[in-house]
Amino acid sequence: MRKKITKKIKIPEKTEVKIELPKIIVKGSLGSTEKKIKVKDIKIKKENDEIIVEHEKATKKDKKMVITIASHISNMIRGVNDGFKYKLQICSVHFPITVKVDKEKNLLIIKNFLGENKERTVKLMPDVDVKIESDIITVSSINKESAGQQAANIEIATKIKKRDRRIFQDGIWIIKKEKGRPKLKLK
Repeated sequence: MRKKITKKIKIPEKTEVKIELPKIIVKGSLGSTEKKIKVKDIKIKKENDEIIVEHEKATKKDKKMVITIASHISNMIRGVNDGFKYKLQICSVHFPITVKVDKEKNLLIIKNFLGENKERTVKLMPDVDVKIESDIITVSSINKESAGQQAANIEIATKIKKRDRRIFQDGIWIIKKEKGRPKLKLK
């Protein structure tokens, strides 16, 4: 059965949203971000202090798309106001691991992982800030996808193959990430 689906997202104070389809631009206290969203039969409009994402005669697939688009816009608003942070811990049981950020080459360099002579490197994304304090790596960004992908790339760089994970616990692991999500009104 087809019915009208509407999602409303409240725009906080000191946040500016421009809808220039297929681009949506959000500016806030921490900076600005933009995203291209391809929409077919889905209307995105701004009224007063709300963004309305709706579809007149939505199927199940269309309803999922409306909810996904609304979530992306909500994450963009949260990102420019609060930002997203991931914390990773450097664990070295067998060999001491050395991790440093090379800003000139735009790389995170991991040395002496499991006694390897070759360095492992992770390319840093342009809109992500990576800081190292003793054995904690903090990844922060206003873009949720970029922050999460950067944290995952760092964790994957120290993945161990053909070894027992219970014994070889060395690596860099995500220990904390942003929790919770804003509530959206569904009509």
